[in-house]
Amino acid sequence: MATEHRIIYKHIDLEGWNASIDKYISDGGYSILADTVKRDRAELCAEMEKSKLKGRGGAGFPTGMKWKFLDRKSGKPIYLVCNADESEPGTCKDRLLIYQDPHSIIEGIMCTAYAINAAQAFIYIRGEYINGYRILVNAIEEAKAKGFVGDKICGSDYSCQITVCRGAGCYVCGEETGLISSLAGGRAYPRIKPPYFPAVMGLYDCPTVVNNVETLCWVPKVFKLGGENVSKIGCPLDPGTHVWGVSGQVQKPGRYEIETGSCTLGELLYDLCGGPLAGRRFKAIIPGGSSMKILRWDEKFSIKQPNGTMIERKVEDIPLDSASFMQVGTAIGSCGIIVMDNTVDMPEALANLSAFYAHESCGQCTPCREGTMWMSRITRRICEGGGRLEDVDLLKNVADNICGRTICALGEGAAWPVQSNVSKFRDEYERKIAAQLSQGGLGRADNNAYRLI
Repeated sequence: MATEHRIIYKHIDLEGWNASIDKYISDGGYSILADTVKRDRAELCAEMEKSKLKGRGGAGFPTGMKWKFLDRKSGKPIYLVCNADESEPGTCKDRLLIYQDPHSIIEGIMCTAYAINAAQAFIYIRGEYINGYRILVNAIEEAKAKGFVGDKICGSDYSCQITVCRGAGCYVCGEETGLISSLAGGRAYPRIKPPYFPAVMGLYDCPTVVNNVETLCWVPKVFKLGGENVSKIGCPLDPGTHVWGVSGQVQKPGRYEIETGSCTLGELLYDLCGGPLAGRRFKAIIPGGSSMKILRWDEKFSIKQPNGTMIERKVEDIPLDSASFMQVGTAIGSCGIIVMDNTVDMPEALANLSAFYAHESCGQCTPCREGTMWMSRITRRICEGGGRLEDVDLLKNVADNICGRTICALGEGAAWPVQSNVSKFRDEYERKIAAQLSQGGLGRADNNAYRLI
């Protein structure tokens, strides 16, 4: 039976709660920050490393290790950037923290900034979150007035400012180096790693830590409970909780904070989300935002158990932790589960996704710039009656030639849904195209409406 374990979402949708600083302080808010600024920085960074907490933004990189990589000997200022862009389709977990509990984000930012010795922090927020921007700016002013942001924080010698910057609705700004380029006033072009590892050459070519909103909200918890205690919450290889955003064709879409490994995907979708819509059945799910590989609901996998034995599992039996999803060939990404039932036309769904990624490609890398456009046009012509049977293999070929050949992960994020959708639902594509051809469909690529180049 799935149950929530609310740690980060402690205040979300809580009766009588509001986003004011007085309400936050009345529940112990900023007390951890007051204690943090009295502690040794190396000790705090060590606690984060002990926690084994992974970043919640999508890549799943260990937070303590990211802090450890900081070039502290360069003599340059250190910057902290809170990634609040949240542009991945199907992802909607950070916005509730921004709208309902902004001071938990600010306390997390200040605790992190002190630990890494940053004198300036930035919140890069998605441009469409206009009210969220206003809420954060107001919350920062409230925190400044009470000495939690700005000069001599909590009466200490440490000072740090927070600046909120709005993006312009660009998907690629969710990637940390693209975000850094945008924040510095340039075009949001991701940068090549190496040499541009943010921990060494980040914002203004200075050492920079970029952490997601949810990740930063975990920092005060780690400093209070201790890294070792946090590492014992949930799965040893993926400790803590994840906030799962469930959208699509399910009875109760929403956000659910689950201790890692405490329940399965099926238990989440049936126990907490109420199962499929009346008279329907689940067909497929994308587990971590639209850029992750799709899973058929009727698939079966061999999953390795902690004792080393292999056991056959269905999709609904996959435990909610990162390692289990990796074993079945996908990833939890940003924990944005998109549910599709038996009424969904898979070629149409892929055409919708491919159009999005073609629009959002920054155009810097040729395989991504050209490949996303080709995949969008091929899927569109299949859906509009001009498909050819060879288009199924052509789609897969284009996707294969994008993967591993781009600067950032947008190329893979566009190609993975194509690879998995086409391979797992090939029969739907072939039936759709065959039906079109039998009814006199165009069936040719040289028609002006469906040209690829």
